[in-house]
This record gives sequence, C-alpha cells and structure tokens, in this order.
Amino acid sequence: MTFPNFLVIGAAKAGTTALYRFLEQHPQIYMSPVKEPYFFALDGQAVENFQGPGVEKIKRYATLNAYLSLFENVSTEIAIGEASTWYLYQPQAAERINYYIPNVKLIAILRDPVERAYSQFTYMIAENREFIEDFAQALVAEKERIHQNWLPWWHYKQRGFYYRQIKRYFDIFDPDHIKVYLYEDLNNDPNVVMKDIFFFLQVDDNFIPDVSKQHNVTYIPKNKTLSQVLDPRNSTSTFLRKFVSPELRKSVKSRLLNLNRRPKPPLLPEVRKQLIEEYREDILKLQELLDKDLTSWLTV
Repeated sequence: MTFPNFLVIGAAKAGTTALYRFLEQHPQIYMSPVKEPYFFALDGQAVENFQGPGVEKIKRYATLNAYLSLFENVSTEIAIGEASTWYLYQPQAAERINYYIPNVKLIAILRDPVERAYSQFTYMIAENREFIEDFAQALVAEKERIHQNWLPWWHYKQRGFYYRQIKRYFDIFDPDHIKVYLYEDLNNDPNVVMKDIFFFLQVDDNFIPDVSKQHNVTYIPKNKTLSQVLDPRNSTSTFLRKFVSPELRKSVKSRLLNLNRRPKPPLLPEVRKQLIEEYREDILKLQELLDKDLTSWLTV
C-alpha cells in the first residue's frame, strides 16, 4: 500500500489549485491524479450524506481502497502527495491523518479570510451551486445551512477562522513537518514559494515550474440560464454529447463561456468591515501562532 507522504490541506480559494499544478510538474513529485479526494475528511461517509445543490453527482474517495487506488502508479518519485482543502476545516481530518500517516508533511496556504469567503461565494455562483446572489444574505443563510449539514463549500465565513484549524495540526504534528504560506506570497512571487516547498519536500529545489498560467479563476455568468445549459452536469449538456463531436463541443463551449463571462463585482466595504470585526480576534491569535504579519487582513 502506498500512502502520500505530504498533503496540501487548504485553505479553499487560496491558491491550492495553482499549487497543485506547480507541484505536479516536478519530476520527483507524484500528485494524486484527482485533486480533492477528501479521504481523511470524510471519515468513511459518502458525500451524499451531506446536503446542498448537486451533491449527489459528486464522486469522492471515502473508502481506503478507493483512496489508495489514486497512488497505484507511483514509481520512483520521492514526494507523494495530494491536495484536499477540507482537511484544514473538517475537525476529524487531523486525527485521521495522524492515524494513517503520522510522519506526513503538511502544507497550508492561507488567504485574507474576508477575501477568501467572498471568492468562494462568487465561485459557487459561477458553478451554479449558489442561488442567493447577495453575499450578505448568503452569510445570514450560512448558520442554518451548516445546521442542515450542507457541504463545507457553503461555509463561507466559518472556513475563515484559521487559528483553531491550524492550531489543531500544530497540537498533533511535529511543527517542523508543517509549512504555512500566504496566498499573497504565492501570487506575488510563486517561484520563491515553490523553491521553499521543494526544499521542504526534499526534492530538487532548483527545478523551476511554469507558473505563468492562472488557475481556477472565477467569472460571474452574464446569463445564468446559458451558464446552466453549459454546465457539464446539466442534462441538456449530457444529451448533446451523444450527437456533437468532442472537438466541436469544446470549441463552441469555450466561445460561449467567454461571451458569457463578466468580472466578479467588488466586495461591499460595509460587508468587509463587518467580517473583519468578526475575524479580528482569530487573526491576531493566528498572527502570533505563525509569527507572520497579518495586519493587512485587518484593513477595511
């Protein structure tokens, strides 16, 4: 059985997709072919036990055998990893990781929690999974959704309380096996961050990945109906696959998606101010724990 020897544990909408793509370029690193298998977060549960639009169509790796199948093709790679953003947030994940792979190395990327929450909200709109189009109203709905066991994708505010999430890992694992980076650093100087990560994983840190491409960029659809039709989970899209060649589908879909995109609207200052006050204590505790300057997160 081959388990990963490092994990990217989150946070969501903080650059984990870009990091995953940069890591998989390294010849001495094997990344799970599936990003977000969520094995250690699910604790044997099926995703279908959760609530939220489209949950029933999501495949995840809740059993040990299914999870280990992701690493069947490991050969001579030194570092073996996967990236699942639920690991940081789900309370049981740290204990389960420690049970299966106690000497694992852990990587987290954290983003201004207000910006992260808003980015996740707009992403869910773009994915046709959020039907409340006002961020403030979605924040109000969050408490009841959590009570109803909606997936963490809709836990916009709660996922930004990083202190208790990160501390959980520091309490269980050797601090030397944990690296925490900031989203801003990955964005501003990705090669410096990647060199440090490669050194941490004990692979060739002179390798320079291609960091020119943007990953997981969120656009808000101009026309929601068109967006739903283009969604691969939509029954119309499934029906068209039977009659239209993959090449033509890809070309037409790409053109229509580009025509249907608009930049996400700016976050309202009053909402940011409200959230900063809710996060303030957590940010100050995190700043002390990590010995990192996070004062920019407290700026309205």
